[in-house]
Amino acid sequence: MSDDETTAKVWQEPTGHTRAGFGDFKKQPTPYDSFMDSEGVPVWRGLGVRTVLDLPLQDWERKGGRGSYIQTYGTETKWGHFVVEVPAGGALNPEKHMFEEIYLAVEGRGTCEVWQEGDVNKHVFEWQRGSMFSIPMNAWFRIVNATSKPAVLMAGNTAPNVLNQLNNVEAVFNNDFIFRDRFSGADDFYKYREEVEPDPVRGLAMRRTNFIPDVVNCDLPLDNRRSPGYRRVEPMMTDNQFYYWIAQHENGRYSKAHAHTSAAILICLKGKGYTHTWPEHLGPTPWADGNGDQVQRLDYEQFGFITAAPGGQRWYHQHFSVSKEPFRLSAWFGPHNPGRDPGAPGSKHTDYTARELHEGGTAIAYWQEDPHVREEYEALLKENGVELRMDPTWYEKPAGIEWDYENRQMADGIQ
Repeated sequence: MSDDETTAKVWQEPTGHTRAGFGDFKKQPTPYDSFMDSEGVPVWRGLGVRTVLDLPLQDWERKGGRGSYIQTYGTETKWGHFVVEVPAGGALNPEKHMFEEIYLAVEGRGTCEVWQEGDVNKHVFEWQRGSMFSIPMNAWFRIVNATSKPAVLMAGNTAPNVLNQLNNVEAVFNNDFIFRDRFSGADDFYKYREEVEPDPVRGLAMRRTNFIPDVVNCDLPLDNRRSPGYRRVEPMMTDNQFYYWIAQHENGRYSKAHAHTSAAILICLKGKGYTHTWPEHLGPTPWADGNGDQVQRLDYEQFGFITAAPGGQRWYHQHFSVSKEPFRLSAWFGPHNPGRDPGAPGSKHTDYTARELHEGGTAIAYWQEDPHVREEYEALLKENGVELRMDPTWYEKPAGIEWDYENRQMADGIQ
């Protein structure tokens, strides 16, 4: 054993004013990281992909199909993500687990069987390309492919949250507890419900439904927070903490940039586009300030995805539609929803990503953004033969607002 190896394995108390420890060290794998590595399928890590169908798949013994784990930058320890292929005319293995899980069908059609331990009858519903559904906590389920070609589904779950806490795989996959409050087996449990109600946290449009037959084309209520004509709804499935929404920008328009911390990924459901993302400390005009090389961009299309804030701290991100059809997205946050922001119960919070900079939020109004954004977007629309539908007046500063363009802040110093 070398002196260096001996030093690394034997505790040495610091002397004088030196500090204990190595100083520099490598991040250690979490229990969830070790679990993914033990599964024998790839673990893809990155900013995002053009389409999930580009990811490599390998035989997945536990699930009975082929698949790959996904860990976009910034989602580590926050929630889990994977893609799985169901064999042609076959099915995945039956399983149950002590974490929440939602599925989005990317290719194919089939059925899903759901039941509780000891149940005589199984609840069966049909899914197709574009369907989204939730598996109740710790219920048994089996996904069946009804076609002669492989089917592909993408899933998100709270597995990292549970595995990292329990640090015991058996406790997660072989637990006898039955959540009757999460799945009663009622005949209409997976019936699509179109009724809209305000969500209890921010008053935004929400649907209580455990199944959506077609997220690509389902109706979305008007929202207007991200762009004019923007439509959005939050599905509430099987009493999950797993938070996500479905939204759509009109063609020829793009989202206002806004900043928040890591957790969210954006999945394209319809159309195609691209996303810019950059650290908040670079400010709202990174190109004008000479920091354009630090802005990351990813182009993606249907069932492609990108992480909104890859660096841990708050990042700006901005989403652009370049197709002739509307740009529809689904954002998955895991259990990290706005109602989980820091603070004591009942403390006052604001919808800061929907409020513009001059209103005390993090959204960059079109008239506050970097000129490069508009120039690039107009050029790409022309290249794609898409009509520009951004009103020129949106880029004009409203009367009565004192905005310091040199410092990119309110005249009174409020960021």
